[in-house]
Amino acid sequence: MKFHLKTLSLPELQEALAPVAPSPVAVRKVFAAVFAHGASTVEEVCQAPQVPKRVADFLRQNAEMSRLQVVERRQAEDGFVKYLFASPLGGRVEAVRIPIFDHKYVVCISSQVGCALACDFCMTGKLGFQRNLRTWEILDQVLQIRAEADRPVRGVVFMGMGEPLLNYNETLRAARILSHPAGFAIAGPSITFSTAGLVPAIRRYTSEGHPYRLAFSVTSAIPEKRLQVLPIEKAHPLPELVDAIREYATVRRERAMLAYVAISGFNTGREDAVALQRLFEGIPIKVDLIDVTDPTGKYLPPSAEELKAFRDHLQILGAPIARRYSGGKEIGAACGTLEASQYGGVVLPPPATLGPH
Repeated sequence: MKFHLKTLSLPELQEALAPVAPSPVAVRKVFAAVFAHGASTVEEVCQAPQVPKRVADFLRQNAEMSRLQVVERRQAEDGFVKYLFASPLGGRVEAVRIPIFDHKYVVCISSQVGCALACDFCMTGKLGFQRNLRTWEILDQVLQIRAEADRPVRGVVFMGMGEPLLNYNETLRAARILSHPAGFAIAGPSITFSTAGLVPAIRRYTSEGHPYRLAFSVTSAIPEKRLQVLPIEKAHPLPELVDAIREYATVRRERAMLAYVAISGFNTGREDAVALQRLFEGIPIKVDLIDVTDPTGKYLPPSAEELKAFRDHLQILGAPIARRYSGGKEIGAACGTLEASQYGGVVLPPPATLGPH
């Protein structure tokens, strides 16, 4: 059986090439050809500089590479670009190219086809779970977006379709490759995993000491409210989640990032701020406020006045409060709207007709 070059970390590649006893330099050159330079075929890898003939011949016989199909690229007025991909293994997923000022991009990527957690305000959750993505499918989202980008990709967030900690091994392998100097060379702290609160995986992640960040979806510190919108509250109640977050913050000696989806008339009152303060007392945190984006209209974002009042209430936390911009709403690229959809914005032509960057 052939091995897939886009699926192997550097140590795994060394092991796969062991029959031809390559030098460490040769292994690194193959790895860099795939990930740093974005080779799209095995033959391109074989022709890379400093790849010895015996290694190239072995790769031609034993290695393979696949690509996701770009179904379309769709751009919103705010510059967010959503890529819709189809996989030869089945299913469609989305990734979003996020502009950061005018000098770099962050890419929001998917880890699963669909999602099993069924968060009530999330369109991905309404699709149900189909399957986990393989490492190469995760990385190919970044590879293809990077290849067409006019600025460097400096960050990756696992905040697209799926719960990344339910696809633990594949997403962590992808992160190791993304952060490797001979891979994508993205700094570890610039890679973020968003989790709805999968406590056993959070504890495992903390014990393994990864350099990437976790963002914890809390949305309400009142159990009854949280259960209404995040069914995972039933399996992993808030007290368990808070204990895991405390451990994470203690081990890493940093503030834990809480993602709080603000919903008008639901979780933006003084009682919500007080509950949050009591629940996380003694734990260093920072809070990212995210306006809900629910195309069904069931949940609405708070008005400017409501959000300002809530931020005032949150001052009792004594913690940094930030408002995270959720862009690309009109193309279904905002937080909670990814559902492999095709609407709004401007459809971009394939790169062959885009001209040079």
